[in-house]
Formats: sequence, structure tokens, C-alpha cells
Amino acid sequence: MKKDLLSILDLSREELREILDDADRLKMLRREGRPHEFLLGKALALVFEKASTRTRISFEVGMAELGGHALFLNPQDLQIGRGEEIRDTARVMSRYVSGMMIRAYKHATIEEFARYSPVPVINGLSDIEHPCQILADLMTIREHFGSFGELTLAWIGDGNNVCNSLVLASALAGYRIRVASPDRYRVSEEVVARAHAGGGEVILLRDPAEAVKDAQV
Repeated sequence: MKKDLLSILDLSREELREILDDADRLKMLRREGRPHEFLLGKALALVFEKASTRTRISFEVGMAELGGHALFLNPQDLQIGRGEEIRDTARVMSRYVSGMMIRAYKHATIEEFARYSPVPVINGLSDIEHPCQILADLMTIREHFGSFGELTLAWIGDGNNVCNSLVLASALAGYRIRVASPDRYRVSEEVVARAHAGGGEVILLRDPAEAVKDAQV
């Protein structure tokens, strides 16, 4: 059964821990110069509606170092740039690749790819979430503070896609998070409700100084 990553909440707490443990091991193998070609013979399609520096480089280098191949595509390279429906593109692409990473303007675009693709689909950024960015952030937090739980995080700025994923991931990891934003740029009520439903503690503030007081991250 395929496993998509459209939202950070597509992962359980245990799956999140396993992914980060695997990432730690791969980082160690890379640092020691030991082979880690666990994706030998696999191809990953990278579909970018929005340009990127870090996301594109990290996925392409990651696939190369894992022994696989990344195929970069923008809408002009595909028939969807000329009117083909996403469902048809997803079905055709899945016959050639082992997975897809989609970076899109609208979350619904990624959801539609996932709906019609029999191979896993990864959200490389949408207007709602950026789960891959948050996986990298959580890896860094664990490196500095150890395992999950008993940390206070602070976010200063608008409640954007990265903030949404961080709020939801904090619930998974057992972190408390304070978000300081102007009223018109606050995290959506839906995201806060999803975090609370997962046992998260989300505190919405206006004052940045209050948000960062005694925060570890």
C-alpha cells in the first residue's frame, strides 16, 4: 500500500521518529563516506510549478547520493502545461517513476496527483503546508535537544505554509509552540484545531517578545 506525504500529519509520531532516525543514520554514512545507495534503480519525478533553490537541490543531490535518479520537470515540460488533466499526467508518470515530489501553488493540485497516482506523492510545498522543510527542522532540533517533548518553540511572522506544518509537527512531537502574528496574518483556526486534536499546545500571541520568552527554539 502506497504512502503519500501531503501533510506532516500523514505521519504518526512513531513514523516521524523512524524517518528522523533513518535521516540521522544516512547523515552519519554520508559524513563517513560510506556507500548508502538504498534507492539504486529508482527514479523520482520532481514537478515544480514554483521555483526553488533548497528544495530542488536537496532532492536532486539526495536522490543521486542514494543511487537513484531525479527527473526535474516544470509545467512547460509536461502536457498539463497545454491542458492535459492532472489525473492523466499522474497515471502516465507513475508508469515510469517510483515516486513524485510536487511543488505547487495550490494544495489541491498535489492532492489530485496523489489521488490518481499509484506511486507515492510527496508535498514539496503548497499554499497550505511544507512538510519536508519541517522534517529538516525537526531533525536539527533533535540534534540539539535530544528526543521529542518538553520544548517550547516560538514562531514570529505570518501563519504561512511553513508555520502551519511546524504547528502540526509540534503536536506530533509533543512540543509547545507560541506563534506571534498580526491578527490578519494569524494561523488558521483549522490548523490550530487539528493541532489541538492531536494533543498539541498552540498559543497565539501578538507580542513577539512574549512569544520568545523562555523558548528554546
